[in-house]
This record gives sequence, C-alpha cells and structure tokens, in this order.
Amino acid sequence: MDGKSLAKQICATLRAKGYQAYLVGGCVRDILLGREPADYDVATDATPDAVQQIFPRSLAVGAQFGVIIVLDDSTPENPAQVEVATFRSDIGYTDGRHPDRVAYTKSPEEDVRRRDFTINGLLLDPETDQVLDFVGGRQDIQAGVIRAIGDPAKRFSEDKLRMLRAVRFSARFNYVIERNSVKSIAALSTLIAQVSAERLRDELTKILTEGAARRGFELLASTGLLIELLPEVSKMKGVAQPQEYHPEGDVWIHTLLMLEKLPAGCPPTLAWGVLLHDVGKPPTFAPPEVTGDRIRFNEHAEVGTRMAEAICHRFRFSNEETDQIAALVANHMKFKDVLNMKQATLKKFVRQERFGEHLELHRLDCLSSHGNLENYEFAKNFIESTPPDQVRPPRLLTGDDLKSMGFLPGPAFREILEAIENAQLDGKIADHEAAIRMVREEFASLRPT
Repeated sequence: MDGKSLAKQICATLRAKGYQAYLVGGCVRDILLGREPADYDVATDATPDAVQQIFPRSLAVGAQFGVIIVLDDSTPENPAQVEVATFRSDIGYTDGRHPDRVAYTKSPEEDVRRRDFTINGLLLDPETDQVLDFVGGRQDIQAGVIRAIGDPAKRFSEDKLRMLRAVRFSARFNYVIERNSVKSIAALSTLIAQVSAERLRDELTKILTEGAARRGFELLASTGLLIELLPEVSKMKGVAQPQEYHPEGDVWIHTLLMLEKLPAGCPPTLAWGVLLHDVGKPPTFAPPEVTGDRIRFNEHAEVGTRMAEAICHRFRFSNEETDQIAALVANHMKFKDVLNMKQATLKKFVRQERFGEHLELHRLDCLSSHGNLENYEFAKNFIESTPPDQVRPPRLLTGDDLKSMGFLPGPAFREILEAIENAQLDGKIADHEAAIRMVREEFASLRPT
C-alpha cells in the first residue's frame, strides 16, 4: 500500500470510529497543484492515545505534540507511513521551535491557524474531495503567493526555520512572498542562527536541489538571510573577475548562473560544490594594479577548500559529504590542465570517487562563463573510451614484494610504489617482472646495504 492509499484508509477508519479526519498540509497543496505529494499527513480530533489504540502498528514519535506515525500493516518490510496529528492549539514557544505545551481541540479551524503558511493550511476530505479553507490558501495558490497565517512576525518567532521555508516555497513554486511576510523575515533574519545546524543544512539543501536554486539564493540575499547563514557566499557579490574568462560578471553572478542550471533532484554534494566552488575568490582577490596584468585569485581553490570544509563542519555534514564537497572545490581548477596531463596523472584524476559530479561541475562552470567545453569533452570522451582496467589496473607490486627484495618499510615504500604505479598508468611497464626490474634499476640506492 502506498502513502496515498494508507492516508485514505486512516481517514476512513477514524471516521468510522466517530472522529473527524482530513488530509492536511503540503499533500493537499500538491494535489490542488496537480503534483504528486511526496508524503501524506492526516489531521483528526482523535487524541494520540485513541489513534494508537485504533492503529496498533504506530509510533509515538511526537506524541507530546499530538503526532503519531501510523505504519501500513500489509507491508512489514519498508512500510508506507503517514503522520497523524491531533487538532491542537500551540501555547508558547520558549525554545523557538517547539510549543511549550499543546491544547487539543475539536476544531479543525483552530488547528489550521497555528500552521505556517496559507498554502499549507488546507484540509481535504478524501471521500468527497471537499476542501476546507479557513485561511485563504486556495486563493493564494491561485495568485501565487506565500503568506504566513496570521501575524507573520509571530509565526516566524515561533519557529525561525519558517523564514527559510518561506524562501524555499517561493523559489520552488515561483510564488512571491507577501509583503508583510517579507518585512518580518528581514526584521527577524538575525535570529535564524538560533535554528539547529542540521535543520538549516537540510532546508538549504532542499533550496539547492528542488530545481530553483538561483531564485532561492537571490531571495536569501534580498531578505538578509544569506549573510546570516553563509556570509562567505554573500561576500561573492561585487567581486570582479577577468573579462576574458568571465564575461558574465562578478563571482556572485557566475555562481547564480551555475545554480540556475542545477536540475531538480541533483546530488546534494554537487549542488553544494557548485555553490562553494569559488568561495575562495573573495579572500584571494588581487586587482591588476597589484598583479601587474589582470585580476587574479591565486590559490583560490586551496583557500576555498579549507573554507568549504569549515562550512560543512558548521552545518554538520557527514564526513563523507564533507570530503566530496571539499574535493569538488579542490579539483575544479584542474580541468584546465587535462589536455596536457600525463596519462598517469589523467587516470588518477578521473578515477576520483563520484567523478561524474566533478565533470558536471566543470560543465556548468564553463557554460556559466566562457562557454568553451573542449576540456569537458576531452575528459568525458577519455572516460567513455578508456577501459576501467586501464584507469584502475591491478597493482604490479605490493609492500610484501618490496620487503622480499630487501627494502625496509618506511617512506621509501610509498615513493617506490607510487613510481611503479605511474609507470604502469603511463604504459611504460605492464607486468610484475617489469616492475621488479624498474625497482632494481632505479631504486637500488634506497635498499639498505
């Protein structure tokens, strides 16, 4: 059973027990927009205890806030799940995220008025398809408006992440944010730092990967949120670039053009790599009067890599994600040399983990600046035409081989093995015997006498 069927079944079961039950929130919005909802939520006047009694296969993950997760009984492995929330009013938000306490209610209207935006405040009767709209959500969907329910300053103060969600919804649906809501975001933007790093990271990642990253980051900048969340990115604005390589404009414009080309559903690490690939340019900017010829950003990839790692740590990315994002920043300038790389260097370059992301970042980089895809095509064709066993061939020698030849473990091991691998990748040697001869001829001085 899928989420849609499960949600309808839950509503039917609750109603059969004498309770009110409706689809609610984003799934209703998406249904009205003709989109397939990612998940389904149900709102009811049944208390959490009653919901769990009716649906034994459920999880009380948010019972203190009236939320129960109901699981599909028919599929034990990877079951569909639906969030079922009891109608409630929220009282107090001391921590700026969770209500201090909740008061259950029988009124669906009272429940809706504590929610974030009008477009997310709609209820749908799954039996009759009747929409209950107490906040003007249908009108705002038709008009393309993101509007906080009630007083926007109060809504955003209750949960500061709602400011970021307003930007995301505006970008995702190409809606405008209503004027008073924009003013409240600008006034409260400095409070966004109160939100946990993980929640900020996840919301920013959604902005980057839902297909409207450029608009999202333009809104972040105009509302004052960008400088609070990513001051390193905000500093790209106004940083000029050499016209011959970047006719499109400054570092910020270049980055926006790349973000604009990111499709919905792209890998999050690629999206963050695109955002941060030139983050090292503002601190390394050197004008012509300093360099003597043109604007330069010496070692901006190296500086940017350290900055990207710090940003990833700040937002608590996993080590694997951090490594990939940092690698994308570190290697994005190396594509300029691929036509002249030795075979060994080129093979090591293209066999990096998830090299497809490196290649795509370079393609977007070119298309958003000079437009020359020669190096991209060369690297792409090399990967497609070179057998994997030539790019990553089995080792011809191991450390045990070196020990059997009388070498002692230590720094020399790495030097010798790397030289053997390079010769193999360059096509100079092809078998174990040739590797042995090379060691004896070129590294005999490193063997103890």
